[in-house]
Amino acid sequence: MTPTLLGSKPTRFGFGDGLVDLGERHSNVVVLGGDITGSVMTSLFRDKFPDRFFSIGIAEQNATTIAAGLALSGKIPFFASYGAFCALRNADQLRISVAYNEANVKIGGGHAGISVGPDGATHQVLEEVAFLRTLPHMTMIVPADYEEARKATIAMGEMVGPAYIRFGRSPVPMFTTADTPFILGKANQITDGNDVAIIANGAMLWESVLAAEELGKKGIKARVINVHTVKPFDFETVTNAARECGCVVTAEEHQVHGGLGGAVAECCGKNAPVPIEFVGVKDSFGGSGEPEELMVKFGLTWREIYASALVAMERKEKGSTGIRAIKDVATYA
Repeated sequence: MTPTLLGSKPTRFGFGDGLVDLGERHSNVVVLGGDITGSVMTSLFRDKFPDRFFSIGIAEQNATTIAAGLALSGKIPFFASYGAFCALRNADQLRISVAYNEANVKIGGGHAGISVGPDGATHQVLEEVAFLRTLPHMTMIVPADYEEARKATIAMGEMVGPAYIRFGRSPVPMFTTADTPFILGKANQITDGNDVAIIANGAMLWESVLAAEELGKKGIKARVINVHTVKPFDFETVTNAARECGCVVTAEEHQVHGGLGGAVAECCGKNAPVPIEFVGVKDSFGGSGEPEELMVKFGLTWREIYASALVAMERKEKGSTGIRAIKDVATYA
């Protein structure tokens, strides 16, 4: 059954509201800012708990090591900035100060994907999921809408260990509710079907729901799965979907290399080898433009997911004897 559309709101708002909820529940939650508090919505926490907010300036490496020190002193520190800077500019600090020490540091990465829009390629992070999921002890979350981002922020604050949440700037459809289950490391099945599995997260989840609707018009039943936690990965749900559907499409607002698609390929390669098609950014940096224009330009819409599902099903019927490169793009007709 297709989820009900409940309006639209940026996932960064869910992150900001989740921080306030956490602050009310736990007095040892603190937040570090990097001069863009309004953009990543840490301003909500700053206004509510000014004595527990610290402005570090535009210094991501410093903020990460300060957060590690706070965590090792018993605080629960969150540091948020644009993902291009708080996941990659401080890669060494995340690897050693945070992950190696298993420090209880939480990172919020905004401006995720190309849907940021006019800020352009330098601020549109498309690679951080691939990097962060390789770090030992790191939890990696990519929520699909406002409510899921709020729940994920609370969940990562109440778990112990390093964690990163990826969120966007532009409004995205809201379709989960307060009653929708959310468990870190446990994927959610959104629609039922056994013809093709569409595995997605973030802004691409709703596009996957739309693709499943269009496929339904052709009598094709697509199983849409929300893998909101890329690490720890839900091997059981993805393996069962691959075995029962016989082919898979992945969809993410990220490079096709190394992110969600890579995790799904690793899972299926070991447990259920089936044809897989990948929808994402094809080995390219982003660009400047309106969010909707960029999503079309880079092939991140329901149309590419729909076309990829047809290709995956065709490969399944033929026994997957053909060879396709990961950058091959299925075309919607």
